[in-house]
Amino acid sequence: MTTDTATEVFETHRPHLLGVAYRMLGRSADAEDVVQEAWLRWSGADRDNVREPRGYLVRVTTRLAVDRLRQIKARGETYIGPWLPEPYVTDLGATVPDAAERAVLADSVSLAVLVVLESLSPLERAVFVLREAFGYPYAEIAALLDRGEAAVRQLAGRARRRVDERRPRYDVDPGRRRDLTERFLAAASGGDLDGLLSLLAPDVRLVGDSGGRSKAPLRVLESAGKVGRFLAGVAKGGVVDAAYRFLEINGGPALLVLSGGRPDSVFQLDVADGLIQTVYIIRNPDKLRALPTA
Repeated sequence: MTTDTATEVFETHRPHLLGVAYRMLGRSADAEDVVQEAWLRWSGADRDNVREPRGYLVRVTTRLAVDRLRQIKARGETYIGPWLPEPYVTDLGATVPDAAERAVLADSVSLAVLVVLESLSPLERAVFVLREAFGYPYAEIAALLDRGEAAVRQLAGRARRRVDERRPRYDVDPGRRRDLTERFLAAASGGDLDGLLSLLAPDVRLVGDSGGRSKAPLRVLESAGKVGRFLAGVAKGGVVDAAYRFLEINGGPALLVLSGGRPDSVFQLDVADGLIQTVYIIRNPDKLRALPTA
């Protein structure tokens, strides 16, 4: 296999590798680093002996991501306030024509699920991602992770139980979520408290991620009254030279707020029974750098 052919093969599989790495890590920069390291391994490998390039590359990427997760957990880094995954721009509606497959992929990359995946061990997370998001057979996952199939099945069962226990209920229909997001923007940007309260579930939660780098609640806010008053107060403070853009982030509609042409915050809503169940706000500037502004 020539160098040009090797590059071509790798670039063909890069989106899939990034999808695996991001779901494993919840951090775009780390996922990019892992995929770049996979490229270095691939470019230096004896590729003539590689029968299935995709399987080889997924194996390398998964193992690198597991190692990266272990390093992160070993460092025991403290984070100021609630932590949310780095926003990941997706376009599943354009790239995945099958609605059922699109729903599975959207769920596997959602903020709600990625937060729950943080509670899993690195191996549990790897098995869950490969099995639930990408449908790999247990035997293939066992080969990828160099584990027995019985052990992989046990890891998968444990991971699924933990995710199901903690996964919040929400509607994955993008049309309904987009409609509520637009109504939310109209009420929130106008400081319309009554309008906000009509959209919020009584036990709604607001999770703000600033990493201590910008203004956001350092605790999760709970109840429609608290969340509504906070959002109405934010509107009164205003954002300098504000502009708003809808885009698909983590498999669902989201609102990007720009200030002076630069990303200021991302809002995404979990919706169920026609009401907003969770409001996610990401304001850590380190997590917003890669978002498109035009």
